[in-house]
Formats: sequence, C-alpha cells, structure tokens
Amino acid sequence: MTAPTIINAATAATVPDADLASLVAARLCHDLVSPLGAIGNGVELLEMSGDQSGLARSPELSLITESVRAARARLRFFRSAFGHAPADARVALPEIAQLLGDVTEGTRLTVELNGQGDLARPEARMLLLSFLCLDSAMPWGGRVLICRTAPGWRVVGEATRMRIDRDLWRWLDGDAAPMQPMPPAAAVHFPLLGRMAAQLARPVTWEVDETGAEISF
Repeated sequence: MTAPTIINAATAATVPDADLASLVAARLCHDLVSPLGAIGNGVELLEMSGDQSGLARSPELSLITESVRAARARLRFFRSAFGHAPADARVALPEIAQLLGDVTEGTRLTVELNGQGDLARPEARMLLLSFLCLDSAMPWGGRVLICRTAPGWRVVGEATRMRIDRDLWRWLDGDAAPMQPMPPAAAVHFPLLGRMAAQLARPVTWEVDETGAEISF
C-alpha cells in the first residue's frame, strides 16, 4: 500500500484571496449559464411547436423568454466583471459593447461606448466595474457614456435623479480610503474596483452629484 503524501501547509502553493474569489465567481457564472441556455432552448422549441393552445403567443411564455434572456446577459456580464482576468489576455471593444448592450436591454439605462481596438482584460474588468458603480447610483435610469482618452478611460453618467452614497464611493480610493463599514453584497463592485485600481497602479478619480457621476482611470 502506497504511503499517503504529506503536504506541508507552510510550503504548499496557494492562490491569492482576490484571485481565488475571481475564480469562484467565474465558475459560478459558467455553471449557471448552461442550465439557463437549456431553458431558453426549451422555450424556443415550445414557440416552434405550433400554437394550437395559444402558448407561443402567451404573456406567460413571453415573460419566461425575457427573464431567461436578461439572466443570461447578466451572468455573461458578471463573469467578465468579477471573473479571473489574466494580465496577458485581451478583449476587443466590440465584445465589451455587446456585454453592455445586452445587460441594459429593456432597462431605463442607455449606454454608449466610444473607442477602438482592444484592451487588457484586467483593464476591461475595471471598465465594467465602473459601469456597475454608475448603475448603482442611477436606479431611476439615465445615460452612461464611456470614452477612451489618451491617459485611460472616462465613464460618465447623466440622470435627472441620482442615488448618492458617498460611503460606497470612497471605496474607489483603494488603499487611501478611510476605514469603511462593510458594503452590502449588491455593492461589492465598489471595493473591488478600488482594489483593482491599487493592484494595477491605475488610480481612480471620481465625482458624484445630484445629476450625474464620473469615474476616470
């Protein structure tokens, strides 16, 4: 019988906490997309199977179809925003635009992305997390404009009414932020963006008022 291998915990390879959390997020999103896709395929089959019972045009089936579409869009977005982002991986801007368009479809928020080329995946994560910060501050709808500039990016939100929680926004200051209360799970993108900015040496500047907000990095 082969003797069991004994691993010294002090010398065993470890994964940084931030990377481990990103891998968990990516795994959850990946595993949930497949069953949602199966539900969507089943709905499509029902729509194609004839309409003897009126099911294909029923409001119930339309609601299921839209709910599945929205859930799949959010999972794809979350996988890119919260999942692991290798430093050497790159993503095309049209892919980012597609994620933003899909996740805002049917909402009161519109988004416009101006820029060309591609960008490093960690930078793309910062862009998507910035959008989520503005989304949290604009629950009544509005317009988000994302512009590529010479030094980096500007993410600008405009609305007639804003939800302002400066305690959350101070998390964007990263290591410079004062001691803050733990944010709710729905606002985890604020401290995550601050941490990524510190790790990538990409300081974030921000401002928010009653009619808009802006994040630059």
